[in-house]
Amino acid sequence: MYARLPLDHKLGSMHAQPVSLGEPNSTMMDNDEPTNSADSTTRRLRRKRGDADSSWRRRMASRVAIDPSRLTVPVLPTLIPTGGEISYGADFTAVRYAQCWEDTEVLLAGLAVQPGDVCLSVASAGENALSLLTAYPAKVFAVDLNPAQLAMLELRVAAYRLLSYDDLLVFMGSRRGQHRVGLYHNCRRLLSRHAQSYWDDRLEDIAHGLGSAGKFEHILQRLRTCFVPLAHNRSVINELLQPRSRGERHAFFREVWDTPMRRLLVRLFLPRLVHARTGNGVSFLPSFDVNHGRRVAERTQRLITEMDPANNPYLHWMLTGTHGDYLPFALRRENVATIKANIDRLDWRLCAVEDVISELGDRSIDRFNLSDMFEYLAEPAYHTLLHRLARCGRRGGRLLYWNTMFRRRRPPMMADMLLPLTDLAAALKNRDQVFFYDDLAIEEII
Repeated sequence: MYARLPLDHKLGSMHAQPVSLGEPNSTMMDNDEPTNSADSTTRRLRRKRGDADSSWRRRMASRVAIDPSRLTVPVLPTLIPTGGEISYGADFTAVRYAQCWEDTEVLLAGLAVQPGDVCLSVASAGENALSLLTAYPAKVFAVDLNPAQLAMLELRVAAYRLLSYDDLLVFMGSRRGQHRVGLYHNCRRLLSRHAQSYWDDRLEDIAHGLGSAGKFEHILQRLRTCFVPLAHNRSVINELLQPRSRGERHAFFREVWDTPMRRLLVRLFLPRLVHARTGNGVSFLPSFDVNHGRRVAERTQRLITEMDPANNPYLHWMLTGTHGDYLPFALRRENVATIKANIDRLDWRLCAVEDVISELGDRSIDRFNLSDMFEYLAEPAYHTLLHRLARCGRRGGRLLYWNTMFRRRRPPMMADMLLPLTDLAAALKNRDQVFFYDDLAIEEII
């Protein structure tokens, strides 16, 4: 169980009220308790043995005084200042994601960043943090607990600064090429010592394209090479990715794509892929059930039939290991130029989100890209952090985050701080080109 701790007016420090032990009263002591010297020795022996009635102080120490007149929220002691459960069981020695697997266009439409806004973003692979720069914000703070993820972001920034557009696409792996290691050495001089050391040891990953250098992308590569061919050959996959009308897509799905082997592989492997994406090292995450597997299968079918696979760079990468003609938002020519022009507005930090909002203070941030970070927090810690984020946000600002295994929503006790934009979130979720997430939450700061 967690303790309910009183919250001070800035939410910067959370502490329990001191417990006054006072003196024992008659109800806490045995009325027949001996008072002579021999009996005092008996009481000491009882304390050493740990008898249930040997110490009133032990019973009192388990009680925490709470002032009911003050606002309280559930808090996990590990949440502050170390990043809480996010840091438990996580491997911070390698890049977990070499690409952002949240739809950038959904993110930008949901946050509606305005020129001059201050944004806070989970860094991850860096693509979505860089994409925020296309809206001309005053500042984008990109934070991550994993130094390898920041090494990924740092190398991306160097590539945007130094490489030509065509070389940038080759370096990222969006286009075929053989000179990626040479391009890395062109970028290396702009990297910190830590980033240089990290990437110098991983030139083989760079040779295959920066977008394939993460653990999750390695999982995709194994699925692509070992299991997808069991259901479809290369020609069928290429045919799937051709432009078609809605009716033609439905017909192709029924007649060509929806084989018994495909259905078996979808049920067996896609829920596990989502589990790997969300973080299966967190102890309180539930295992996936049949219903979840069915929902994942339905979302993948919708991506193929209701939406055009030819315009889905995420699906294209999963099936082919590169991007098609329709590139991710951050790699489109017009957006690359804007990102380059505003790249000095990006500030990345190795820390928890809590550290940044504590430093910046109340009413200092307009837009929050929180990825799926609440998936890694138990509900009490989620409520605590959400409260702090709302205090840090400016009125009219927005928070956006994705959910898979838990339907995280602003709790009723924060109704005066956050307004859920449920209609907008539902409309944007229907446009989402990634099948990993069950749910999208957008909340406006009041």
